[in-house]
Amino acid sequence: MSAVAEAGGSMLASAAARADIGLAGLAASGVLILVAVLISLWRKLDLERSLLWAATRALVQLLIVGWALQLVVGPDDPLFWSGLWLVFMLLFAAWTTSQRAAGVPHVLALSLLAYALSGLVTLGVLFGFQVYEFEGRTIVPLAGIVVGNSLAATVLVSRQLLVAATEQRDVIEGRLALGLSAADAFQPHLRQALRTALVPQIETTKAVGIVALPGAMVGLILAGVDPADAVKVQISVMYLVLGSVATTTTVMSIGISRELFSPAQQLRRFRSD
Repeated sequence: MSAVAEAGGSMLASAAARADIGLAGLAASGVLILVAVLISLWRKLDLERSLLWAATRALVQLLIVGWALQLVVGPDDPLFWSGLWLVFMLLFAAWTTSQRAAGVPHVLALSLLAYALSGLVTLGVLFGFQVYEFEGRTIVPLAGIVVGNSLAATVLVSRQLLVAATEQRDVIEGRLALGLSAADAFQPHLRQALRTALVPQIETTKAVGIVALPGAMVGLILAGVDPADAVKVQISVMYLVLGSVATTTTVMSIGISRELFSPAQQLRRFRSD
């Protein structure tokens, strides 16, 4: 077992009794929502209903997820439930991407492939090198981090490529007329879209620990985990996020760029919203 895996086991044991804030603590934290509502009323922002709905929806969703996770996080729980959870997670993420990047050719299939390959690569590294033990309590949360953090970047790169194919059509066709292949003609736009999608995550990674403390590390420390152990886990998570975003956006951008052109190397016409 690796050092991180050993630390994770000891953290779970030591933090179990300290992680429960109780119903009273949960209710008290809800006062902060009231603060936000009062600010909205004071400044006439008309966001009271949105704030209350967001808070209520988050509460209900997380309670349901917390109950469902009991089926997969136990050491004796069958991995079948974890696999089923992953399938649902991938399908829902691909569907969400298709809704947010409507108009992108074959976006549903491409995003499903991108998320699956990203999970295979990133989780394969963590589990292959035994950074974490291969069990439900690690598979599902880590896969959620992969998909959840990749979704926004995947949608962004998809939209950027579609916009480039429509707004820069004359430039791309000019390159094709000069004898460039479809891949070469579109390469500058693909590179720019990838940079746009990756730079925010790169900047977040650079600023972590200085500008802000990541939620996962804060949660572990609040649960009573030694800060040094919490930092180790957080670093592995940050690397996981960066690797998954890079992998997902790369697979997605290559797939979309191929779908933008016909077999005759002609740029197809699309409508970007």
